[in-house]
Amino acid sequence: MSTPFPSSKDIARSWFVINAEGAVLGRLATKTARLLMGKHKPGYTPFLDTGDHVVIVNAEKVRMTGNKETQKVYRRHSGYPGGLVEVQARKMRATRPIRIVELAVQGMLPKTKLGKQMYRKLNVYAGPKHPHQAQKPVEIPA
Repeated sequence: MSTPFPSSKDIARSWFVINAEGAVLGRLATKTARLLMGKHKPGYTPFLDTGDHVVIVNAEKVRMTGNKETQKVYRRHSGYPGGLVEVQARKMRATRPIRIVELAVQGMLPKTKLGKQMYRKLNVYAGPKHPHQAQKPVEIPA
């Protein structure tokens, strides 16, 4: 007896909406990464993108536990000597609240071409509105 193997035409993609208001950042990111990878489906295959689309709303109201608001530092480098840029989480929330959630979820996905493909199915919005009503997304509690 052979194991059923999903092909690209067999994979049914659903749309989910997660309200991040009051949700803890790490727990929200793990739930989102699980949906993007497709680990919640019985036909999950590690080397195929079997995941669903995820829309996160109210990203600006996500919660950080402990002292992460002041102690967590986001780093990026321009590629030039001395080009390290460090931004505290408090300032990042004020300027780019969407990026906080995106970076948390991206860190929990595979660091491969497949992970980039999964990441493209993530849509994050700072406020409560999103333009994906036509896809009839299912609301999931955070």
